[in-house]
Amino acid sequence: MMSTQRLSMDAALLIDRERTLERIYAKTYPMVRHYVKENRGTDEDAKDIFQEALITYYEKVVYDKLTLTSSVSTYLMGICKNLWRQELGKRARKIGLMDAPVDEVGEEVAVDDEQPTATLMAFVEQLGETCRSILVNFYYFGHRLEQIAEQRGYRSVRSATVQKFKCLERLRKAVSHLSVDQFKL
Repeated sequence: MMSTQRLSMDAALLIDRERTLERIYAKTYPMVRHYVKENRGTDEDAKDIFQEALITYYEKVVYDKLTLTSSVSTYLMGICKNLWRQELGKRARKIGLMDAPVDEVGEEVAVDDEQPTATLMAFVEQLGETCRSILVNFYYFGHRLEQIAEQRGYRSVRSATVQKFKCLERLRKAVSHLSVDQFKL
């Protein structure tokens, strides 16, 4: 039954695009707006994310590159959640870069350990080059463990996974004595 509903929705999208998109919008957008607002977003953010997801869905239907195993709403929600997580990651990196202290020459100023606030990056730097490289590449640049394993010359992805875990454990121990309030946001 799901397959006939899906086929009819795809066919309806091709036959009467405007009305079908309005139905999809009316059913799915309120869920997307709720999700985005619950996760530090605005109505405008929700509209942008939903529009991008809808375009992705429409293009895949038109070019016959979509095989849905769920409802259109579920599919669109999944796309929206992924897009919103990516957007939050970009914003966090942007804020992190904007908050980095800079001297007149444009180089970052070292964080003084005596200050009440600290940056997580200062602790990552103390872990050494290998851990810094792995953690920054994975969490900041979004590199996959396959890429990291290749860059670092590891024999397998598993080796990179184990090394990343060890680095995270060392980082957790290094910051375990601090409270969240002591970190600069």
